[in-house]
Amino acid sequence: MLGCGEMKTSITHVDAGQPVEGLVGALQEHGAVIVNGFLEPGLLARFNAELDPLLAVADPARKFLNPATEWFFGDKTRHLAAVAAHSQIFAHDILPHPAYMAVCDEILAPNCADYILNIAHVLDRGPGSEQQFMHRDQAVWPHLPKPHAVVQLASIIALSDFCADNGATRIVPGSHRWPEEREARDDEIAIAEMNAGDAVIYLGTALHGGGPNSTAAARRRGMHVSYCAGWLRTEENQYLSVPLDVVRTLPRRSQELLGYAAHDALEIGGGYLGTVDLVSPIDLLAKGQL
Repeated sequence: MLGCGEMKTSITHVDAGQPVEGLVGALQEHGAVIVNGFLEPGLLARFNAELDPLLAVADPARKFLNPATEWFFGDKTRHLAAVAAHSQIFAHDILPHPAYMAVCDEILAPNCADYILNIAHVLDRGPGSEQQFMHRDQAVWPHLPKPHAVVQLASIIALSDFCADNGATRIVPGSHRWPEEREARDDEIAIAEMNAGDAVIYLGTALHGGGPNSTAAARRRGMHVSYCAGWLRTEENQYLSVPLDVVRTLPRRSQELLGYAAHDALEIGGGYLGTVDLVSPIDLLAKGQL
């Protein structure tokens, strides 16, 4: 651990490369798990080098969908949305990361024909950033019947060191099993202190929120990446956010994760979603017809 903040409760840690069963088991039991060394140092350095000039010109006071969203993020954070549109490293190496795919296969795949990227969003939180309210990411789909199967897997990758003082994410272990109305006590909240390159992976039903940045000058750079069942509408519209010219250059798995494969549930007695001229757009891409 970094030693820059005292945690009131703890989040289970596993090492990258550990068998997925251990990671999935901890995730299902606690609702969140920190993966040490999720991004290897070279990949992390190259990704941050791509992000540096993009975040340097980002306006913390930018406008959002509505005033509530502006309040949620505050005016001290530099944002980069639609990361697949801006970063080849993300689109080729992080979006289809083997650890993400292995966990999604276990958590999401039983509930869909395939899963897709919900959102990829870099948040560079500056000094003065306030504590976010504790929330569940899966709440963006309030119309699903309750209870329902897990439909979202979320994560925060530490692109710089995360500590209590600079706004490390707060997570409530075990809250994925709580009634929605239950609020967390202070002693139930864990601080996801991580070294750069680590990631906290959590279920969409786990309570969490960005912490306050009380430092004088340190920025806390992280990336929220989440995946959801392929039959859901995503928070980020990948079809408009990522230019088709970029999509054409990507590996097939990245194209699928951006939603360019039809969600085909015919084998289990369902139907299909997202076709173009009654075929899967992924095949049209492969043939150069899209």
